[in-house]
Amino acid sequence: MANNTLTLFTDGACRGNPGQGGAGVVLMTADGQVVSTAKKYLGRCTNNIAEYRALILGLEEALARKPDRLRVYLDSELLVRQIQGVYRVKNPALQPLMTEVRSLLARFGVWEVDHVPRRENALADALANEAIDEALGKNGR
Repeated sequence: MANNTLTLFTDGACRGNPGQGGAGVVLMTADGQVVSTAKKYLGRCTNNIAEYRALILGLEEALARKPDRLRVYLDSELLVRQIQGVYRVKNPALQPLMTEVRSLLARFGVWEVDHVPRRENALADALANEAIDEALGKNGR
C-alpha cells in the first residue's frame, strides 16, 4: 500500500486528580475506518499521567501496524504542546513518560500531532472511562 497513513486518537480519563485512571485508543485508516481500539485501566494516577499513558498505548498499537505516516489527535493541549516543544515538561513524573513518547514517535517515518476539541475525541474518551468502569464496577468508585 503506497499511502499507509493511520490516524490515532487517544485519551486519558481520571476520576479525581489524582484518582482512578483509564486510557482509551482509537486507530483509524485515513478514510475513517476503525482499525483497532484499546483500553486499559491505569489505577491511581493524575489526569496528565493518564493522558501520557493513553498516548503510549496508542503509539504501541500503531507501531504494530507499521504505517508510513501517523497522525495523532489529542484533546490534551498540554501534552500536544509538550510534544511540539512549545511547553517544557517540568513535572518530574511526566519526564520519563515524555522520553518514552519521543522514543516511540522516532520509530515512525512521518508523524504529526495536533490538538482536537474533546467532542472530536469522544470514542477514545468513552473507552478510557469504560476501562475504569470495568475495573471498579459500574459505578466507577
